[in-house]
Amino acid sequence: MENKKIALITGANRGIGLETARQLAQQGVKVLLGARSADKGAAAAETLKAEGLDVEFLRIDVDDAATHASAAKHIEETFGKLDILVNNAGISGDEQENGAIVQASKTSPAVLRRVFDTNFFNTVAVTQALLPLVQKSDAGRIVFLSSILGSLTLHNDPNSPIYNFKVPAYDISKTALNGYVVHLAHELKDTPIKVNAAHPGSVVTDMNANGDIPVEEGAKTSVLLALLPDDGYSGKFIYLGDELPW
Repeated sequence: MENKKIALITGANRGIGLETARQLAQQGVKVLLGARSADKGAAAAETLKAEGLDVEFLRIDVDDAATHASAAKHIEETFGKLDILVNNAGISGDEQENGAIVQASKTSPAVLRRVFDTNFFNTVAVTQALLPLVQKSDAGRIVFLSSILGSLTLHNDPNSPIYNFKVPAYDISKTALNGYVVHLAHELKDTPIKVNAAHPGSVVTDMNANGDIPVEEGAKTSVLLALLPDDGYSGKFIYLGDELPW
């Protein structure tokens, strides 16, 4: 265990998070499968254990600071470090009116706050709670699951595929998260820690019924960033190895 990488993935009981846990464990990583529901998290962990993978459930709810502290304490006492943090948990949260997403001019501050709480503020809180443990790793990696929908460059380009696809609260929360990635990566640029944002692609999940790629493909970018070599990049927005514009 001393030489084995330790990874924590938030929101990992289903979808991209669960598949990220599977693929990292297949690469020989000890995976702590983070979830807010003890029942669902434990069941997901048992599924991966049945596949012969080194996975265990760890309760962490992005929206519950007490679980951030308890998770950090458990990791420190059990492993003494955290090599990989994948901030995977997130919500959509935008409202619909007559079957269409409510536009920016009508998106209420309450909706913005709810989505930002999970996708930005509380994700930052998780990172800050666990960063001291990542700093104890010889090769720490922090991955933020973002979205191409957070790209201001592409949203403002009439020729881009997302130009006419606007989901205000979700999109802007990911833009803010991307900004945090840039700042944290700069702060840690003289350390072994790599900090990057991942776009998974339009994946078929419970949160995205209109996706067009399988979850196995969607997890690949997070896994790639979690396992970057020592000379790997930091402060980038990546999809399957290709850099996306902020």
